Amino acid sequence: MKIDVTSFDGQAAGSIELSDDIFGLEPRADLIHRKIRWQLAKRRAGTHAVKNRADIARTGKKMYKQKGTGGARHGSARVPQFRGGGRAFGPQVRSHAHDLPKKVRQLALKHALSAKAKDGGIIVWEKAELAEPKTKILAGGFAKSGLSSAIIIVGGELQNNFALAARNIPQIDVLPVEGVNVYDIIRREKLVLTRAAVDALEARLK
Repeated sequence: MKIDVTSFDGQAAGSIELSDDIFGLEPRADLIHRKIRWQLAKRRAGTHAVKNRADIARTGKKMYKQKGTGGARHGSARVPQFRGGGRAFGPQVRSHAHDLPKKVRQLALKHALSAKAKDGGIIVWEKAELAEPKTKILAGGFAKSGLSSAIIIVGGELQNNFALAARNIPQIDVLPVEGVNVYDIIRREKLVLTRAAVDALEARLK
């Protein structure tokens, strides 16, 4: 698959051949869904917790005698029926992470890249660099090329000037190639790869 290479403001800078084994697959929604579900579950803190009846600081003495009151039979005041008592079956601290085989995760990334390529959502830049960290310059370039929602994947070390300029623009994410992931690819309209990022991805996924 051949695709044009441009600069961040839309000027032509040649072309590049993308591997069909990575960018030319027929996208499978089930694999992409499994990977996104794995990602979102893995990043949940799981720190939610409630107090059950054992955690309540209240006497466990029987409230009143068993018989002769005309009321229901009750024991401890810490039970969930009473205001201030413990909660029954509430959430406890736990991990939400679940297993997903490494080969499935890798395949899901290929299918996410292929889905973007099929929809015409991949843009290749020669490089992602700026002479000075000015958001106005970058936003102007994005306006020329019609880029409003994108994840930008940079091969090699992320240039500080570019990262600083991009972080103030809404719906624009900048990541090194090591941080590429299915969730971020799918949630943005465009996937922007530098030439170095394409080479790094093909070396990693082949």
